[in-house]
Amino acid sequence: MPTTTNAVSLTGPPDSAALRRAAAPLTVTVDDEARARLERGRRFFHGLRHGDGDGQTPRIYGATTGFGALVGYAGRPDEADQCDNTLAHLGAGQGPDLPHDVCRAALLLRTWSLAQGASGVSAEVVDRLAAMLATTFSPAVPRYGSVGASGDLIPLAYATQALRGRGHAYLDGRRMPADEALTAAGLRPLALNGRDALALVNGTSVTTAATALAHDTVRAAHRSLAALTCLLADLLGCDPGFLDADLLRVYGHPGAVAVGARMRGTLTGLTPSGTRPLQEPYSIRCAPQLLGAAEDALRYVDGVVAADLGGISDNPLFFPDDETGKGKVVHGGNFFGQPAAFAADLLASVTAQLGNLAERQLDLLTDPARNGGLPPMLATEPGQQHGLQGVQLAGTAFVAEIRRNATPASMQSLPTNLHNQDVVPFGTQAALRSYDMAELLGLLCGSLALGLRQAVHVGARRPTAPRCAELLDALVEIIPPVEPDRPLDADVRAAARLLATHEPR
Repeated sequence: MPTTTNAVSLTGPPDSAALRRAAAPLTVTVDDEARARLERGRRFFHGLRHGDGDGQTPRIYGATTGFGALVGYAGRPDEADQCDNTLAHLGAGQGPDLPHDVCRAALLLRTWSLAQGASGVSAEVVDRLAAMLATTFSPAVPRYGSVGASGDLIPLAYATQALRGRGHAYLDGRRMPADEALTAAGLRPLALNGRDALALVNGTSVTTAATALAHDTVRAAHRSLAALTCLLADLLGCDPGFLDADLLRVYGHPGAVAVGARMRGTLTGLTPSGTRPLQEPYSIRCAPQLLGAAEDALRYVDGVVAADLGGISDNPLFFPDDETGKGKVVHGGNFFGQPAAFAADLLASVTAQLGNLAERQLDLLTDPARNGGLPPMLATEPGQQHGLQGVQLAGTAFVAEIRRNATPASMQSLPTNLHNQDVVPFGTQAALRSYDMAELLGLLCGSLALGLRQAVHVGARRPTAPRCAELLDALVEIIPPVEPDRPLDADVRAAARLLATHEPR
């Protein structure tokens, strides 16, 4: 089993950075307090399941009953058999496998949720999840099948089956039968009873993980676009009056005030050229308003993601230490992924408008009628060279793809499961779609950054603001000038990676 210094403790909920780190081997520490919670919850569930000595066994969903619309029928009496029954019927997913980082982030979240002790699972389940996360093992989980209403039942069932040595998994990025992957990783197949199996699948961990990862990527793109807009304004010699503090203060929106302050800091030292029009195009002049509105929306998503990361999504839940002193089991709907569905849909709208901004700024930069006299397509010898022409074409395709996917998923509810699930949030679809869109937004930012780097090569002035000059120098260091023409796909990706991690000194 690979060793790692990449670590997280279950003393508090994982944040987005921990989810991102879970893509690599991650040491998960299960502390004594978590073990005590797990033991109390498990002991309480066991007492309920077996009548607690008085011969009375209450009905407990999934432990003594069938699943979903078949809750009115008795489940299988043998607990191991009930586990098989839980998971087997959920093997109905289709489509390509989910990205590894989403799968492993989802299992880290499931580990946290179960470790709160309210699911009645054994400590063995949490320990074995932690052991898996310390390796490169990643379940093969099909993308399609969840409606996000009883949690991510189908995708989490595939993940659980892989942990049991059934189905397929990845190890070191190679797809293979799950039992072979477990053996090669030094892991044992996970043995479960019916309650453990249901608790593993009955939560929104895939939805939450994908939303959190998408949000993290869009946050980085938002910061990048603010910096790239400043660099564009500096290269063109724009007057920074559109960022005036009083102007944005009376606008009345806190996001615009915050973004404007950050952009003014980036443009400190700017010397306007004096040759620009009185009013810049909206893609420059209205950038603080657009980016500010995105900031306000992202702050809402911040709150939803934080609540979901720290919450418990499962059904039923067990409270051994309630106010009666006797404990209680509660059947409800904490597996209903509506908050993440709304947040992911809002994130999609933000992504679409940020993508529009990046694409329009690249279009402005490549147009000699608006770029201050630079050559068309930023080509050194137009006609003999083609500069950013291919990159701009691809950027147009990226924006079209983002727009096509921006239709809200959370309004698409369809009844299913014999109307047991008569309203569903489709948060999984919203989250995975936002995850895909966020990647395209990062590539649009990389495309714009490549254009700004090339603009200086073909005649734009060197930035006069030190922070803009620092960003340009970082781009110059990793991207050579486009002369002669060459494939630029790798350069776009390199610029996107730099922007995602670049912090001005």
